[in-house]
Amino acid sequence: MSATPAELQSALHSSLAQLNRVILGKERQIRLCLACLLARGHLLIEDIPGVGKTTLAHALAKTLGLAFQRVQFTSDLLPADVLGVSIFDRETALFRFQQGPIFAQLVLADEINRASPKAQSALLEAMEEHQVTLDGRTMSLPEPFFVVATQNPQDQAGTFPLPDSQLDRFLMRVHLGYPAAHEERALLNGSDRRELLASLVATLDAGRLQALQRRVAEIHAAPALLDYLQALVAYSRDRLGLPRGLSPRAAIGLLRAARAWALLEGRAAVIPEHVQAVLEAVVEHRLRERDGAAVAASRLIEAVAIP
Repeated sequence: MSATPAELQSALHSSLAQLNRVILGKERQIRLCLACLLARGHLLIEDIPGVGKTTLAHALAKTLGLAFQRVQFTSDLLPADVLGVSIFDRETALFRFQQGPIFAQLVLADEINRASPKAQSALLEAMEEHQVTLDGRTMSLPEPFFVVATQNPQDQAGTFPLPDSQLDRFLMRVHLGYPAAHEERALLNGSDRRELLASLVATLDAGRLQALQRRVAEIHAAPALLDYLQALVAYSRDRLGLPRGLSPRAAIGLLRAARAWALLEGRAAVIPEHVQAVLEAVVEHRLRERDGAAVAASRLIEAVAIP
């Protein structure tokens, strides 16, 4: 029996509450992570080591009831280490494909920018098409399929910057940052995060997540809301003086993310505040000044009036 909308909404709120007990003081970032998944996107978490990036990915997998695989990206990682490889079986005299870790519902690409561009590119087709093509065969990936990649700051030694084509595959990029003083004290006094992870229970499952993703697509976006979104995109292209503005893919992703945020808020329609809530996470890794500096989403919000 399928869950009712009220049951789905309740399960969603339980998921948020459980994640907030593991990652303290990061309610907005956790909400963005869930919105990214509900919008059928992929997530990039960029921050210094030790602030909880990997813990958050593990907590998401356990809370959402998803099959989980972790890939530690290193300089010697090969595409086959991610996608899988065909192995010759002497008994049958045939090649047998051994699936790589990409064949999971939630894939953690840990420290993705420590791997070479060749290894990074192994994720491109999977993230865009939810499939991989190897040895002339196209194989579908499980649903829902969600890539969470962590990235060290670009100024750290041993990193390879992600090319624009790879960055654009991520619907959102979030930063966790240092905890506030009282939250850090709670971490010091509280349980070990690994023990907390072991105690987590699944508050959702793959079937309910897919139902929620379908509900996101049904959230209403009025013509005036689309006018506002298009005005933001047009301003990034024509008025900021950037080498390139937001692409149509970014515009579609921004609308999907705003719809997901509306669902998390329990709303049946998107309002401009929902677009503004997700704008930073959706656009700031896509917009660059000519010197490579990121463009603050606040410049768009301040410049473009709400209809």
